Amino acid sequence: MSQRRRLAISRPVTGACGKTGSWRVFSPLIDREKCNACGLCAMYCPEAAISEDLAIDYDFCKGCGICANECPKKAVSMEREDK
Repeated sequence: MSQRRRLAISRPVTGACGKTGSWRVFSPLIDREKCNACGLCAMYCPEAAISEDLAIDYDFCKGCGICANECPKKAVSMEREDK
């Protein structure tokens, strides 16, 4: 996989109320068979919770679904979390 060049660098950080992942209802799952590693999910993630190698940091993922919506291959699905 070739390196993608990022124009803006953002890193998730713990906010005043803690990490964002504790109140998430849906979480994204990446199907590696469908994924073509285009990186659009990572580029559009508002929390920068998806790394360059497309690993999701669930401590900071809000479960917004933007990554699933932007994936051209529909390789990202939103699954309900069991608490």
